[in-house]
Amino acid sequence: MINITDKKRIVVKVGTSTLTHKTGMLNIRRVEQLVKTLADLQNAGHEIVLVSSGAIGLGMGKLGLREKPKDTPGKQACAAVGQCELMYMYDNLFSDYSITVAQMLLTKYVLLEDRRKNVENAMERIIAQGVIPIINENDTVAIDELELEVGENDSLAAIVATIAKADLLIIMSDIDGLYDKDPHKHEDAKLIPEVHEITEDIRSLAGGVSTKLGTGGMITKINAVEIAYEAGIDVVLMNGQHPKKLYDLFEEKTVGTVFCCPERNDK
Repeated sequence: MINITDKKRIVVKVGTSTLTHKTGMLNIRRVEQLVKTLADLQNAGHEIVLVSSGAIGLGMGKLGLREKPKDTPGKQACAAVGQCELMYMYDNLFSDYSITVAQMLLTKYVLLEDRRKNVENAMERIIAQGVIPIINENDTVAIDELELEVGENDSLAAIVATIAKADLLIIMSDIDGLYDKDPHKHEDAKLIPEVHEITEDIRSLAGGVSTKLGTGGMITKINAVEIAYEAGIDVVLMNGQHPKKLYDLFEEKTVGTVFCCPERNDK
């Protein structure tokens, strides 16, 4: 088992299902709990980087849409409207705890080897200033991700963790962790508390789960774990429904599934 308490730089990824109700409207109570908990962890000496989905979902709510548009321009419009809402929300809530936030919108092209150093330098300076970077895919222009529906923010979070030289990546989703069988179909499904290697058996357990507001599923999270493993970063997959459980995690209580990086933990 890894020592979560000793992890200093933490990348936290939250999905659309964590931030919004099924209607697409903001889940105010949950977001307030999330911000308060992250602010407290920052105050305790951890360095927090937040990768946040939710722009399209919030844009849908702002525009009064019940379901995600099927055409790319419609998704772009939702993302453009929702991104304003997302950052306005975070700026207001974090300011209540005297914490400044910074917006970073990224695309895979910016993260290419010849450009990612600029992102790394900017992120390092932002963190050094005690500011929490809030990072999202630039869905308004990143149309290939919008069209492919590949749940890129899971992979994006892992790439950000690599660039930030993070000690831990926490993926908060709408599921408690990795199960030994699909919990939506099997009542006797058991949560797997620790994973030490991504095997074919583990990948076979990653049946896709997605909502009408979000994209991706367990397989995108396993892919993110593999990206993090390459950089020696441990990963925790946990349910975002109760953000205060982050406290339990940092008090070494069992929360979600902990993916222990073999490279880091074999040393």
